[in-house]
Amino acid sequence: MTAYPAFASLLIIFLAAGAAGAVNAIAGGGTLITFPTLLAVGMDSKVANMTSTVGLWPGSLGGAWGFRRELAKSSKEARAFYVTSLLGGALGSWLLLVTDTKTFDALVPWLILTATLLFMAQEPISRWLNARRTAMAIGGATATRWLLILPFQFLVGVYGGYFGAGIGILMLAALGFLGIEDIYQRNGIKNVAAMFINGISIVFFISAGQVDWPVAITMAVGALLGGYFCTGWAKRIGPIWARRVVVAVGLLAAAWKLIDFGS
Repeated sequence: MTAYPAFASLLIIFLAAGAAGAVNAIAGGGTLITFPTLLAVGMDSKVANMTSTVGLWPGSLGGAWGFRRELAKSSKEARAFYVTSLLGGALGSWLLLVTDTKTFDALVPWLILTATLLFMAQEPISRWLNARRTAMAIGGATATRWLLILPFQFLVGVYGGYFGAGIGILMLAALGFLGIEDIYQRNGIKNVAAMFINGISIVFFISAGQVDWPVAITMAVGALLGGYFCTGWAKRIGPIWARRVVVAVGLLAAAWKLIDFGS
C-alpha cells in the first residue's frame, strides 16, 4: 500500500469492509465496494483481488451456517453443485495466478463493469430464467435439470475463482431456474457454493504467497462487524437503495480504472 500511510489505509479498508458486510446482509455486491477501495489505497490489482477474497471469506462461512436448516432440505444433487463449484473455482484461481499483472490490470475495469452490470441485471435475469423454466414446463429441481445447470455452474466457479463479484446473483438465478422456490434454501445453497469457490481460491492464493495478511484480517473483522452492527442501518436504507449505492460505486470504479489504464 503506497497511496496513504499504513494506519489510514487500514482504517479506510476497515470502513469499506464494514459497509460491504452491511450491504451483503440485504443486497449483496460487497466486493464492488472492497476491491476498488483496495485499489484506491495503492494495492497491486492481483494482490488486492486475492486479499479481498480471503478477507470476505468468513462471511460466506457464516452465511452457510445461518441457512443450515434450509440446507438440510436440499436434494442430493446439490452435492454435485458444490463439487462443480469447487472444480470451477480451482481452475479460475489457477488462471488468475498465471495471468501477468499487466494483463490483469487491463482486465480490471472490464471485470468491475461486468460485475456491476450483473448486479444491475439481477431481476431481469431471474425473470428471464423463470420464464424459460415455465416455457419448458419444468417445475421442481429434478436430477435432469441439475445436470443441465452444472456446466453453467462450472463457468460461474471459474469466474468466481478469477474475480468473484457477481457470482451470487448468477447462482440465485440458476437455482431459481431449477425450481427451488424457497428463497432461504436458494440462499443457503448459494452460500455453500460460494464458500467452496472462495475456499479453494484461498488455498491457491495462500500457497502462492499473494495475500496481504494485515489487510485481509482488517477486512474480515470489518465485514463481520459491519454485517452484525450495521444491518439495521442497511435495512432502513432498503435493498433497492443499497443496490443503487453498489451500482454507483461499481460504475465509478470501472470508469476510474478505464481512464487510469488509458492515461
